[in-house]
Amino acid sequence: MNKKVQISESIELGILLALSGGFMDAYSYIGRGGVFANAQTGNMLLLGVHLSEGNMAVGHVRYGTTGRNNRKNCQPIEVNHQKGKMALAHNGNLSNALELRDKLELSGAIFHTTSDTETIAYMITRERLTAPSIEEAVSRAMTSLEGAYSLILMSSAKMIAVRDPYGFRPLCYGKMPDGSYVIASESCALTSVGAELIRDLLPGEILVFSEEGVESRREHCGTQKQKTCIFEYIYFARPDSVIDKISVSAARIQAGKLLAQTKPVKADIVIGVPDSGLDAALGFSEVSGIPYGIGLVKNKYIGRTFISPGQKERIDLVRMKLSPIPSVIQGKRVVLIDDSIVRGTTSRQLVSLLREAGAKEIHLRISAPPFLHPCYYGTDIDSEENLIASHHGEKEVATLIGADSLGYLPLECLHELTGTHSYCDACFSGKYATEIPTDVRKDRFEQKLSER
Repeated sequence: MNKKVQISESIELGILLALSGGFMDAYSYIGRGGVFANAQTGNMLLLGVHLSEGNMAVGHVRYGTTGRNNRKNCQPIEVNHQKGKMALAHNGNLSNALELRDKLELSGAIFHTTSDTETIAYMITRERLTAPSIEEAVSRAMTSLEGAYSLILMSSAKMIAVRDPYGFRPLCYGKMPDGSYVIASESCALTSVGAELIRDLLPGEILVFSEEGVESRREHCGTQKQKTCIFEYIYFARPDSVIDKISVSAARIQAGKLLAQTKPVKADIVIGVPDSGLDAALGFSEVSGIPYGIGLVKNKYIGRTFISPGQKERIDLVRMKLSPIPSVIQGKRVVLIDDSIVRGTTSRQLVSLLREAGAKEIHLRISAPPFLHPCYYGTDIDSEENLIASHHGEKEVATLIGADSLGYLPLECLHELTGTHSYCDACFSGKYATEIPTDVRKDRFEQKLSER
């Protein structure tokens, strides 16, 4: 945000940077003197967005965990109400979204999307009708919201950043050389547009950006114990990001070191699965003394297979995304480092690729504990039925995916990744910070109220 700045190029670069991670829908909005304009994309392919001059903008790249992947669920959501306009972008999942939406619909609210983001927009708008300011409306709405939500809101005069009291999802802000402020989920996005990181938002903090400067409201800070998602460090975040003053790359290297200590194996080479397995592989190699090598090459035009919606699509994408280097792995005992096993589909394909390339042995090491439980806070793991570790032990999973051995990072070692216990590991431990939703289906809002 700035008083007057040509922001279209920065927004275009920011959206492209975020979109490079996978197949998603995207919207971007720009505000200028109370007038909202928008640019819209279809699935994935956004080659350029040229927006008019303005002093504020908010954009979003959707990784859908509530609601179907269609255009109507794209963000930011724009709301027109009696006191003005608002654009809202949201990262995370509300754990009480169904309860709130049912109450709103029974009171006459009409929803146009099937995501929980519109529920947040409704709650804020309802409070805004009586609140003296948009930031006060946000603060009041937060008392009703449960679960994970990092938000960026834009009104005609203010930009507001919000992080839920648990701090499940990251959110940070920085400053451009010209004095403009930039807010993003990851610090790497700030770096990409030339902004200097100032700090992460505190869990529960509301930051208000206006022509008067930056105001921090902290009435919700300290109301809950911090529970930043540990999977951000293991998989989601880019390695060059820093979350809550902790380097993502350093956390992954530490995971690899711990794996070498707790799940040792005799081998000739250590390779990582690009991208999130590479740093862990370096750590494993350092402690074990086994040489590190580049055994898999990534096709940079293919997105992440973990977040691909269908199993057949995941199978197809693995071969399109990764290619083995036979000269590196042929005839060798290989330690393969990956960040996680969810369904086992990707791991099975990876092992098969290495076998075809001539690997003598394949020992899979995972820089996370086994996924045993669903996530209700923004990771697309919605059912224990589809989690291979919920039904099979290490040796069984190794057999199913075709590996000679398998080793997970022990759950009790997770705190050594970040040097703190202020994280959420519910998908591994089953210990949730909030009440578990009664209906966890991704498409639960696709049904009529009478069918829920």
